[in-house]
Amino acid sequence: MAPAQRPAVVLAMSPANLPRLLDDHQRQRLAALADVDLDLVLDEYHSARARSVLGRAQVLLTCWGAPPVDAGAVAAAPGLAAIVHGAGSVKSLVTQAAWDHGVRVSSAVAANAVPVAEYTVAMVVLAGKRAFPIQAAYRADGRRQDWAARFPGLGNYRTTVGIVGASHVGRRVLNLLAAYDMDPLLADPTLTAAQASDLGARLVDLDELAAGSDVVSIHAPDIPATYHMFDARRLALMPDGATLVNTARGRLVDTAALTAEAVSGRLSAVLDVTDPEPLPADSPLFGLPNVVLTPHIAGSLGNEVHRMGALAVDEVERFARGEDFAHPVDRARLDLLA
Repeated sequence: MAPAQRPAVVLAMSPANLPRLLDDHQRQRLAALADVDLDLVLDEYHSARARSVLGRAQVLLTCWGAPPVDAGAVAAAPGLAAIVHGAGSVKSLVTQAAWDHGVRVSSAVAANAVPVAEYTVAMVVLAGKRAFPIQAAYRADGRRQDWAARFPGLGNYRTTVGIVGASHVGRRVLNLLAAYDMDPLLADPTLTAAQASDLGARLVDLDELAAGSDVVSIHAPDIPATYHMFDARRLALMPDGATLVNTARGRLVDTAALTAEAVSGRLSAVLDVTDPEPLPADSPLFGLPNVVLTPHIAGSLGNEVHRMGALAVDEVERFARGEDFAHPVDRARLDLLA
């Protein structure tokens, strides 16, 4: 079925990100769907050239490095009807001026959630197997040992995994964990017990989750209410030998308090995000066998970015057909999102 119209689409992002976002197939799809210059990528909205291009724009297809769609951009683009963001959060991209103009907004946050959830579940499983401290001990000793005796509680059968936040990532993690013999808990103040049950988890408050989980995985937004949600008091609730996984934002964890727990050996951690990011070079967390640090790689990288590009082109196709977005951003809920 041909699109009902060929909307005028303007690309806005760091120019280097266009080939990362759109592979050849998606570029061909976009060219067939829309009136778009694939060789023109805006990284600012204020030059005469940019304002000339914006004057015809109905859709901005954006990604990392796109300038905020501010009052000046909206004034230069009177026909702007939609922003399709081929990445995650739009908080710094879509200003109040754009919302006031009635611009519809779509985000590829659901596509970006896929690799984060995959990373998380892999780390949950490896944490249960004590793979990281065992690997460090094996490398140091180079001999067979009774690993189950050295690491009591080793294994993943009927372990309890606490998921903090029913975000896109949190929900996908729960979906993936359904394939394992694990008992999921969920803490999210916006859900009912029935809604949590539908997601395959038992709803509890955050303290009960911390105290009852072998592995805790954080998927909550970075908002004032969640700052240092895992502080010294809540970390102390976690059982000896438990693991904290954080792929959300570093500010949700009190780094000093977690460092103390990890240095003592009482808790383990898998941290893809930290506060600050990166950590100081002399942070003890870099050298601990019970801590895994990765440099913010859980989200879309490499060929995973093409998944976000495919979603964005799908949304442009829906716009061209006069359909609702499959992945709209709800302005009323934006402050509650990561």
